[in-house]
Amino acid sequence: MRGFTDMQKSKAAILKGIAHPVRMRIVEELSRGDLCAGEIAELFHFDRTTISKHLALMKDLGILESSREGTSVRYSLRMVCLAQLLCCIENVLEEGDTEELPLTCSCGLSITKTEEE
Repeated sequence: MRGFTDMQKSKAAILKGIAHPVRMRIVEELSRGDLCAGEIAELFHFDRTTISKHLALMKDLGILESSREGTSVRYSLRMVCLAQLLCCIENVLEEGDTEELPLTCSCGLSITKTEEE
């Protein structure tokens, strides 16, 4: 990508890293507390290999961190702010397509809708 800083590219990579429903749910679940890989896998109807790939991708991006506890691997959110970001997005979406401007969410950010040209 030309015309973008390394920081912008890195931010985009992290956002892409949570841009999947499984990974979003993992972030939301870990925002409530640390979980073992097996506990995370039990939340989904996928094989553990699929969940492990999602976890590895997020760990490589710095979104998650892990620690070994005996034979288990315990995961926690390293970027705890992502849970708030997802909550913010959810709050804006719940307001729906309203004519009232601006939209706001719990983070206090005002979002002004722009009219399409």
